[in-house]
Amino acid sequence: MRITINDKECWANPGETILTLAEREGIKIPTLCYLKGLSPTGSCRICVVEVEGQRNLVPSCAFPVYEGMKIKTNSPKVRRARKTIIELLIANHPQDCLFCVRNGNCELQSLAAEYGVQSLRYQGERRVRKQDVASPSILRDPEKCILCGRCVRICHEVQNVGAIDIVERGFKSYITPAFNNSLNTIPCVFCGQCVVNCPVGALSEKSHEKIVWNAINDPKKHVVVQVAPAVRVALGEEFGMEPGTVVTGKIVSALRRIGFDTVFDTNFSADLTIMEEATELLGRLNNGGVLPMLTSCSPGWIKYIEHFYPDCLKNLSTCKSPHEMQGALIKSYYAEKKKINPADIFVVSIMPCTAKKYEAQRPELGEDYQDVDAVLTTRELARMIKNAGIDFNKLNDDYFDDPLGESTGAAVIFGSAGGVMEAALRTAHYTLTGREMDNIDFRPVRGLEGVKEAEININGTCLRIAAVNGLKNIDHFLDQIKDGNSSYHFIEVMACPGGCINGGGQPLPSDPEKTEKRMQAIYKIDRELPKRGSHQNESVQRLYKEFLGEPNSHKAHELLHTHYLRRDIE
Repeated sequence: MRITINDKECWANPGETILTLAEREGIKIPTLCYLKGLSPTGSCRICVVEVEGQRNLVPSCAFPVYEGMKIKTNSPKVRRARKTIIELLIANHPQDCLFCVRNGNCELQSLAAEYGVQSLRYQGERRVRKQDVASPSILRDPEKCILCGRCVRICHEVQNVGAIDIVERGFKSYITPAFNNSLNTIPCVFCGQCVVNCPVGALSEKSHEKIVWNAINDPKKHVVVQVAPAVRVALGEEFGMEPGTVVTGKIVSALRRIGFDTVFDTNFSADLTIMEEATELLGRLNNGGVLPMLTSCSPGWIKYIEHFYPDCLKNLSTCKSPHEMQGALIKSYYAEKKKINPADIFVVSIMPCTAKKYEAQRPELGEDYQDVDAVLTTRELARMIKNAGIDFNKLNDDYFDDPLGESTGAAVIFGSAGGVMEAALRTAHYTLTGREMDNIDFRPVRGLEGVKEAEININGTCLRIAAVNGLKNIDHFLDQIKDGNSSYHFIEVMACPGGCINGGGQPLPSDPEKTEKRMQAIYKIDRELPKRGSHQNESVQRLYKEFLGEPNSHKAHELLHTHYLRRDIE
């Protein structure tokens, strides 16, 4: 169809919206409520444009094009309307930008600057609501909410949880869990996808920064930190680097300067997880165990199945997630080697995930001591580095400490959806055949698609596998398991779309292009490492020889495995 936009004739496809047409033509239209791939609502009206023949301005994100349409995206009427909308939003917003967690990275703040808002023209009644601080992972501040509805659509359409929704009408509208409860008392899985898609400071992670600073400054504490694989390809964005820039060495340098006593790599325990998980899978296959086996690395996914499909808990691997395994080893194996009382060790995990904060305080993950004492998101680490006066971009590379710092390429791909599956297949193949896979890059499970399925023949054993990311994609598989109709042997599940590289604790805002670049960086690290199978990790092999015995041994089960809870009765 022929369309005229800003006096330029162009072509458009039937069903296309004005916004997508404008983007293709290089015309920027501001948005707040719009998220690509989700149902458009047109609720914020920031994206209004002028269309010849239409009585009112129309929302470009939800208005389809038609033959002969003439559009103005930057007329005086459009600019005035957008500025007025921004001013009205600000009038109903707390004036606390200087000490808001989103200061300098707030979409409303940026639009105010872009449209020249320099004074508060509108004043009147303002919505006043209490903060929700009970959740171990997410802080909710309803007063800062601008009712864009992005969090609601992410929770319903992408994560299939439906923990929150818009209630009331008009000026009284607000977003809340059912019956105005706390996020901590409902089936919220704490994945944080609402946080990374919120345009303002209405949602943020529950900060552990003060707890960690206090531990570092306590001379009685030996503070150990570990870094997840997805953090190293995302942290650089907080310091102006291109998405996907690998900053592993700089992270280690920064952590030492902040004051951590020991710096370990969570990739070590990712390799350990594969040794335990691959052994568990082969044991189930050979001994008539419960199949398909479901991965257990993602705490948001664990909480989802506990709430909504508790009858399938028996299918979950009993392996703890990598950072919890690492925490357990730090307070046992490492403590024994260094002759340190485990009670004096404080373990900090740097994670791309908000659900890890919840996971760390689960009573099932630690008997005498919690495996992990505090969890910092990628964003929190960036704030601590800045607070410590460290020029991150000028840091030289440093290296992780031994013995829990060695890792392989199989460990780093844990950061991307499909990575756990691929890493497990590499080791399962070696265990069954005694040789490495002919093509170690198992591409059928790679990529950002919601579901990836494949079959692989290992020494006569045909495995049917699936890698699922984004919780809305798992129900089909769980329904098959409940009905006894599943033909799969092994299924990887990641709560966040794309996996940990797009976790709820990663740099803001969430962006598919950034996620793609982070994924490519993860696989580049894997390709360039000399060892790419978890079974090749010499430090892991030494750990078994000196301490654990063998994969799935009694001691390994005591330290590295766990159990789960039915939450459907809550």
